[in-house]
Amino acid sequence: MKPTLPNIVLDSSAIFALLQNEAGKPRVKEILRRSEKLELQVFFSVINLGEVLYQIERRRGVETVRETLLTIEALPIEILPATRARVFAAAHIKANYTISYADAFAVAAAQEFDAPVLTGDPEFHYVDRVIRIEWLPQK
Repeated sequence: MKPTLPNIVLDSSAIFALLQNEAGKPRVKEILRRSEKLELQVFFSVINLGEVLYQIERRRGVETVRETLLTIEALPIEILPATRARVFAAAHIKANYTISYADAFAVAAAQEFDAPVLTGDPEFHYVDRVIRIEWLPQK
């Protein structure tokens, strides 16, 4: 039986760190390099992808959204669909914790894949007892 790879879930702040050259960019790049080498699996919810895209459109316009989407889709990550089971899991998390609905999808993915969430979003402090969190450096 082939051993399974370690998993990690990215939230939108990890993608923003990468795209906007924030303090956490080196760590995100390291994670992506390890994914390319098949040393770990990286997951990102399509709901968190939507969160990134709407924020990019607000800040920079729809043309930048297309470029951003192409960039993200080229990364060595698995974009998780919002299946019925994932929607129910995220809804349960949102109902019980002070966290955004989009972030609830990252938490649900972390639970599903027994993985930490890589984030710089302080809102994840509300769920640090139910999932593992790897904090990105801030400024």
